Amino acid sequence: MGRMMSAQDKLQRAIESTITAGYQLNSEAFEFLIQNAEVNDPLEIMTLAIQKLEALTDKPMFIEREFLEAIIQQATATVEETIKKHIQPSSPPPTSEPNYSESTVVRFNGSDSDFYPYAKDIPSELKILEDATGKLTSNGTLQEYKGLFQDRFKRLEKILRQRMDVRAATPIVEALKSQPQSKLKVICMLTEKRDSKNSTILSVEDLGGSATILVPQKAPEEVKRKALMLLPDTIFCAAVIKTKTNLLMVEDIIFPEVGRKVPQHAQEPVYAVFTSDIHVGSTKFNKEAFKRFILWLRGKYGTPAMREIAGRVKYLLIAGDIVDGVGIYPGQQTELTIRDIHKQYNFATKYLEKIPNYIEIVLSPGNHDAARKSQPQPAIPEGYLTSIKNKTNIHSVGSPCYLSLHGIEVLMFHGVSLNDIIGVVPGMDNEHPEKSMRLLIQCRHLAPVYGGKTMLSPENRDYLVVDQVPDIFHAGHTHVNGLCNYRGVLVVNSGGWQEQTDYMEKLGLVPTPGKVPVINLQTRETAVLDFINPLS
Repeated sequence: MGRMMSAQDKLQRAIESTITAGYQLNSEAFEFLIQNAEVNDPLEIMTLAIQKLEALTDKPMFIEREFLEAIIQQATATVEETIKKHIQPSSPPPTSEPNYSESTVVRFNGSDSDFYPYAKDIPSELKILEDATGKLTSNGTLQEYKGLFQDRFKRLEKILRQRMDVRAATPIVEALKSQPQSKLKVICMLTEKRDSKNSTILSVEDLGGSATILVPQKAPEEVKRKALMLLPDTIFCAAVIKTKTNLLMVEDIIFPEVGRKVPQHAQEPVYAVFTSDIHVGSTKFNKEAFKRFILWLRGKYGTPAMREIAGRVKYLLIAGDIVDGVGIYPGQQTELTIRDIHKQYNFATKYLEKIPNYIEIVLSPGNHDAARKSQPQPAIPEGYLTSIKNKTNIHSVGSPCYLSLHGIEVLMFHGVSLNDIIGVVPGMDNEHPEKSMRLLIQCRHLAPVYGGKTMLSPENRDYLVVDQVPDIFHAGHTHVNGLCNYRGVLVVNSGGWQEQTDYMEKLGLVPTPGKVPVINLQTRETAVLDFINPLS
C-alpha cells in the first residue's frame, strides 16, 4: 500500500510540474502515465518530457501519449539496443517516433558472412497514388496563370477552413466593411511584404479583394516570427482587428499546417532506401562510394548487421538529378566526364541494372535531368531510359509524386524550391534542409513562391498543393543529408553522391555525399548509412 501511495505522490508531483511549466496532458497521455507509474517514475518522465518540449520551436499545448512513450524509450534504450532493433525487424512496431542524430550514421567494412534476401520473398506493395505525368496541358497563357493561382487559393482555403478556429473566416471585402475594433479572421495570399523601422506591412488579397495588414513592433514575438516565415504567394489565415481606416492590425498568423499525423506501420519487416542527386557524368560524382552502395544492396558489402538490413530492402526511391546534365550551371563543362546527356543516362542505367530485380526502384526527375525544368515535372522521357524500359521493377514517375509502400504514404519531390527559402527565411540554411522542407509542409505547398528561382507551369490544377499529408516527405536537391520528425511526418532530405563542385563552393554549400537514409517501414526507425568512409 505504501508503494502505491509513493507512486501516486510522484504522479501528483509530475502533474503539478507539468501544469507549472505551462503544458497539459491529453486523456490518453494521462492514462499512460497512471498505467506506468509503478514501473517508470512519472516525475522523472515528465521532467525529461518538459526538457524536450522546451527545446522545440513549435511547442504543443497538449502532451500526447506517443510523446511520453518516446521519452521512456529514449531513457531506457542504448545505442546497441537501437542497432539491434534494426537487425531484428520482426519485433513488434513501436508507437514512438525515432530520434535523429549524428550517432545514427553507420559506417561499415567488408564481410563474408551469409546473405539472405528476405525481401525477395515479400510481394511488392507499391502503388502510385498521384503523378501529374501525362496530365500536364499548359500553354503558358496569362489566363492559365490566373487559373493556377485561383485553384491554389481555393484548395488551401479548404484546408484552412477545416480548422475550428478558421472555419468562420470572412472575405476581405466584408472585413473592410466591419466596424472599428471588430475582431476578424481573413484567409489571404501574401502579395508583398515590406519591413519598416517599427512594423511589417503585408499586402494581401483573396479571390474578391485586397487589403493591407500591419504587424506592429509591439506584436507578440511569436507573431513577428511567423511574419518572418511568410513567403510571397503563401496562403494563410490572419487574425486581425479592424482599425478606423482600411488597415487591418494583425493578432495572429495561422498557417495551413498539418494536424498530428497518426504513424502508419507496415505489417511486414521491409525497408525503404531514400537517395537522390547521383549526378552521373560529373567529375565530382563519387562513383566508388556509389559502387559500394550497389554492392551493399546485392549483399556483397558491409558488416553482417548491415547485410541483414540490405536483405530486407524492398524499395529504392531516387528523388531526381540522376545525371549531371549539360549546361545547367556556369562553368559546368569543365566538371563533366561525359558531355552527352544520352551517354550520361546510359551509364546511370547500367548502375540501376545491377540492383537486384526484387527491389522496386522509383525514379523521379530533378532540375539536372532531361525532363522540363518548370514545376511540376513529368517523368524523364522514355528515350533517355531505353535500356531499362522493359524492367518491371523500375518505375519512372514525375516530381512531385505521391506513392504508397506497404501502406506507408510517401511524398517524393526533388526540392528545387528549397532555394527560395534557404537564405531568405531566418533560421533556414544549407546545413539543415529538413527545416526548409518543414516550412513547405507548414505552408501545405511545395513551391509557394512565383517569380523566384523556381519556374512554375500554369497547369489547370496546382499539383504542388499538399492536399494529403504523407507519412514520409522525401526530397533532395540540396546535397545535404537532413532528417526530422514534424507532427508525425518523417521529413527526409537524402543528400546525394556528388562531392563539392566549384559552383557549390562559390555558394558556400558543403555537401554530405554518400550518406543514405534507410527506413524500416514496420518500426519507422531510421539509420543513415555512410558509404564514403567505410571502416577498414
